[in-house]
Amino acid sequence: MKNRFLAFLLCLISFTTVSFAQRNPLNMDRENFFRFGLKGGLNANKISGQSYKSGFNYNYQVGAFAQFNITKRLGIQPEVSFVQSSSEFSNDPNDVYDDLFTNGSQRKAKLNYLEVPVFLNINIGESKRVKLQIGPAFNGLLKQTVDSLQNNGDIFKKAEWSAIGGLWLQLPFINIGARYKIGLTDINNVDDRQTWRNQAIQIFAGVTF
Repeated sequence: MKNRFLAFLLCLISFTTVSFAQRNPLNMDRENFFRFGLKGGLNANKISGQSYKSGFNYNYQVGAFAQFNITKRLGIQPEVSFVQSSSEFSNDPNDVYDDLFTNGSQRKAKLNYLEVPVFLNINIGESKRVKLQIGPAFNGLLKQTVDSLQNNGDIFKKAEWSAIGGLWLQLPFINIGARYKIGLTDINNVDDRQTWRNQAIQIFAGVTF
């Protein structure tokens, strides 16, 4: 008797679940108001300016984020990330400051940033899986390492602002994304002879809870 009742109850639950899923095909995309997670990946960066080589340098980024899904379409996503960047100076000694570098031998610099962006998330389409992300970011320079530098002073500014835009794919547990970042601040801390700005392409994956 108990086995029959249990079988009937299981069938009833299964029928109810299947019927509800058919009536709500996007139910699995329903989002909680608050979510959080971790992510990490590639940071392909370059510094624009006369003294720098063109092309990207490949580094990494790791960080954490929180999502506040305010409406069905819009949300806010603040993040905190450790981002490593690097640059290589031009081979042309005429492009390098004589008062900073030893006979033009200075070639590379490594920069470690604490990046704090705040994104506006905009859901694309009926599903909430794909989000357009746009927003500002504050970047605090934690450490700068410059090879063959005559002057022991800092040649890069300690803080900068940037704008970031990209796409975020939110799977049930895994998140994948790609972004483009462009610096809004001149990071040249030497003089005003040149303008140096950061640019980066960020590709990452992580987990969302």
